[in-house]
Amino acid sequence: MNIEDQSASGSVLSVSRRPGHSFSKDVEPSITLLEGLGVEGDGHLGVTVQHRSRVARDPTQPNLRQVHLIHSELFDELAAGGFTVRAGDLGENVLTRGIALLDLPEGTRLHIGPDAVVEVTGLRNPCSQIDAFQPGLMSALLGRDAQGGLVRKSGVMSVVVKGGRIEPGDEIRIELPAGPHRKLDKV
Repeated sequence: MNIEDQSASGSVLSVSRRPGHSFSKDVEPSITLLEGLGVEGDGHLGVTVQHRSRVARDPTQPNLRQVHLIHSELFDELAAGGFTVRAGDLGENVLTRGIALLDLPEGTRLHIGPDAVVEVTGLRNPCSQIDAFQPGLMSALLGRDAQGGLVRKSGVMSVVVKGGRIEPGDEIRIELPAGPHRKLDKV
């Protein structure tokens, strides 16, 4: 997919949430996004940072990780490497198909279903909990680009710009920010 093609779209394959802080999330028939907060009923819901290690450093930081999206094409790649990963296993809220999430610039807005809009804030930085889930998985979620730079493959983080209910089958439309575009970095 060419990220400059603003008519490009993908779809939602699965949605997940879980109250409290655990590695994986439960697949649900639908989830509701709340403007400025995140996923209703999810442990990462909030205006300020909810990730435990980040709260320990500074609980007043803005929550730039309200909604976690992963591209299902990653699961295909992991399966080819001998890993079994299902929807919700890596803690994502939205599993997508047909969008090169990692190639989107910072500030891209994703219109999901009839109402919801999230703004991409950055890349999820894989942590050591991934190897506790499946040994060797963390290495599989990291790669190198042609210049030798680190590539984080474990999805993107976003904030909710406009709330709404989303469910599997919903279309995802891409709205790129005004240029120049900034490459995603970890958040």
